[in-house]
Amino acid sequence: MKRLHIHTKVNDLKQAIDFYSALFAMEPTVIKDDYAKWMVDDPRVNFAISDASKSSGDGHFGIQVETAAELSEVYARLAKAGRPVLEEGRTTCCYADQEKSWISDPDGKPWEAFLTFNDSTVYGASAPLNELSDEKEKCGQICCP
Repeated sequence: MKRLHIHTKVNDLKQAIDFYSALFAMEPTVIKDDYAKWMVDDPRVNFAISDASKSSGDGHFGIQVETAAELSEVYARLAKAGRPVLEEGRTTCCYADQEKSWISDPDGKPWEAFLTFNDSTVYGASAPLNELSDEKEKCGQICCP
């Protein structure tokens, strides 16, 4: 089953954790010094926040899948969208080992499609998402510092 993913940057991580914990009526499933994530079932969303001072960009959207078959299905959708796709493959991002690809919408907002394999002890590396945008100077390194 697929899950919508939203990752946004915040100025005060503690304050944001308190706010989103109240909003979602649950504590984060992951908390780090620079990151927090909620795996909410109603509505079905993977909502993550990062310390804005430690990474660039405003955030991104995505579709998280649970199986390789679902990932193939979503990758086929990316191919039909008519925009450049950055096939990142296996990587570590946001304290998780994943396989993913990226696309940007016509306004340059980045979207990822990904399958998470397991947790990681490190945040990870950046994908060169500026390759996706028609306005390359606006996109930058979105996912990781």
